[in-house]
Amino acid sequence: ALIPRNKKPRDRQIEVRIMIPFTMCCTTCGEFMYRGKKFNSKKEIIQDQTYLGIHMHRFFIKCSRCSSEITFRTDPKNADYFMEHGATRNYEIWNDKRGTEEEAIEERVIDEEGDAMRALENRTKDSKIEMDILDSLDDTKMLNARNAKLNVNSVIEKLREQRTAADELGKDAIELDEADEDEIEKTEFGSSVRRIEE
Repeated sequence: ALIPRNKKPRDRQIEVRIMIPFTMCCTTCGEFMYRGKKFNSKKEIIQDQTYLGIHMHRFFIKCSRCSSEITFRTDPKNADYFMEHGATRNYEIWNDKRGTEEEAIEERVIDEEGDAMRALENRTKDSKIEMDILDSLDDTKMLNARNAKLNVNSVIEKLREQRTAADELGKDAIELDEADEDEIEKTEFGSSVRRIEE
């Protein structure tokens, strides 16, 4: 006998156990819930919002102290999560840095729209930075190639040759002036040490 399939609605809520992805503070009671704390949550697919065909998910959790509802959703555009309601997200420095970088890019695009000279200046600056990076990369590659050719035995042999050449020339002996020798003779090293007899 054929049993008809039970069709489940797309917007149904599924019970899921999650670890919260960021530290948040409940707006009702002020309780801090730290990143990684486990919660039983309900998850639903947001029907009217997608980003490049990727569905967004909304999570419902309850505060661990006052049991008020807290909701947050996925943010595929920034590969992050977005706090919706019931709590506030703690300040995170990497989010601030990401925001300032995006603002700088937007500001640059706005500057370049009407001004062709500004766009040309920015492109020449970018190409100069790129050339400097490539030059430093080439230097690093040359150093690595030179170091790869080095052999431990050849380095030790070179050092021995230099040492024997220095010994033959007498460069190891320290030459002192007469004033230095007089200063050494005046200094009495033994007088600064006093022994206590027991």
